[in-house]
Formats: sequence, structure tokens, C-alpha cells
Amino acid sequence: MQTYRNGPRRQMAEINVVPFIDVMLVLLVIFMVTTPLLTQGVKVDLPKTEAKAIPPNQKEPLIVTVDAAGNYYLNISDKPNQPISERTLSYLASTQLKTTANEGEQRPVLVRGDSNVNYGKIVAAMSLLQAAGAKTVGLITQPSKKG
Repeated sequence: MQTYRNGPRRQMAEINVVPFIDVMLVLLVIFMVTTPLLTQGVKVDLPKTEAKAIPPNQKEPLIVTVDAAGNYYLNISDKPNQPISERTLSYLASTQLKTTANEGEQRPVLVRGDSNVNYGKIVAAMSLLQAAGAKTVGLITQPSKKG
């Protein structure tokens, strides 16, 4: 054993915690970034087996149609049978929803999707409508044939 001025040298038995802190900070950042992504979603009214008709005194619903090719159509546009872009859909929907909100009413917002269209296109339409100011978005379905 070597002796020094202050006596025999003792071994250091400390753990180096700097790499541990680095790993924990990286994990913290990952969780902080991914947590808000988990809470996002589209609010929808799921279809029920028995549907009620829209009351006659209620405003005409805002209906977005998604065809089998993934094109968007809006029933209140100048040409409802002509496809529109996502940007146009967002602009027209927000304009109409703000107008009815200023009148103190809530306009129904519905999506009609072709059964052969990619599910992502319908979700994208619902997200656009929600971003435009729709509080809830309903789905239009066709009643099943009982027999």
C-alpha cells in the first residue's frame, strides 16, 4: 500500500450520476413532446340505430360529402356538385359557422362519406370542420335493410 503525505489513499466509491441525468432529461423531453399528441382527437356524434329527423325550425345543416375518389363537396358552396379543395372547404365552413354563431345558433355539421373512400379522408374532413369552428360533427349513414 502506498502512503502519501496525508496517509494511505482510499478508493473512491461514488457513482457518476451525470449520464443518468442526461438519460432522464432526454426521456422527459420525449414525454413532454408526445403527451399533447395523445390527447388530440376529433369530436364526433356516433351514429345510432334509430335516427331522428332534423327539426324543421333548425338551420340547414352544413354537409360535407367525400366521394370514393376522396374529393370534397360542400352543400352550401356556389357549385355543390363540383369538388373543392381542403383550403376552400375550411374557408367556407368557418365563414358559415361564424355567421350562425353571431346569430346565436349552432348550425349542424354533418359528413357523408362513401363506403369505399379511405378512412383518413373522412377524418381529415372532420378535423378541418372542427378547426373551422364546429363544436360537434355528425356522420350521415344509410339505414340498414332489415329482413
